[in-house]
Amino acid sequence: MRPGAALALLSAASLALLGSAPGTGPAPLPERMADTGGGTQLITALAPDTGATSGTVTWWDLRDGQWRRAGSAPARFGANGLVAGGSRKQGTSTTPAGLYGLPFAFGIQTAPAGTRIVYRPVHGSSWWCQDNDSRSYNRWVEPLPTDCAATESEHLVAYPAQYAYGLVIGFNYDRPVRGRGAGIFLHVNGRAATAGCVSVPEEAMRRILRWAEPGHNPHIAIGTEHGTTAITRY
Repeated sequence: MRPGAALALLSAASLALLGSAPGTGPAPLPERMADTGGGTQLITALAPDTGATSGTVTWWDLRDGQWRRAGSAPARFGANGLVAGGSRKQGTSTTPAGLYGLPFAFGIQTAPAGTRIVYRPVHGSSWWCQDNDSRSYNRWVEPLPTDCAATESEHLVAYPAQYAYGLVIGFNYDRPVRGRGAGIFLHVNGRAATAGCVSVPEEAMRRILRWAEPGHNPHIAIGTEHGTTAITRY
């Protein structure tokens, strides 16, 4: 056998062991993740590193056993970057990395036509309680309970641009830990980086709301390209 032919065979064998072949790229991001939430829809919010305040949001569908990209948009993160969700502290303007459910959508504007996920309209009495001493910590409330200080909460209607449309990210939601953080959403861009949420342009938010289907159990994974908060770890 010619030396060149032997080298070609060796190279092909090495590529096969690595699970790739000439001319092929990496597998879609959800296929490289440890967990995608068990459903057939996934949003990934990917930042270059923990100090980043911008990155990319992509939404995916699992079809015929393969994850396919349904859309993507530029994203913004917390003004102080990202941190592992389990060690996050409230008031740090960091976005919690991790894999989370999406309990419901909300907005000051009427839900985009075709929205199927539960969508709560924002009223003048709509608040998100962030008071660590309240029984309603990290919950939507209407009206504001007496044990939840307005100075420790968000009056949703006061943010007409950001909360025109939003999705609640289930960070610290099912069993809230006081001091870890409250009111983490996927919402419309404001003027700059967020206080810990993930934000995208308004049209992207509208597209995401029309895309999300409750029966497909959509989740969101937030993370970085590498390191201890790498999105592939979730």
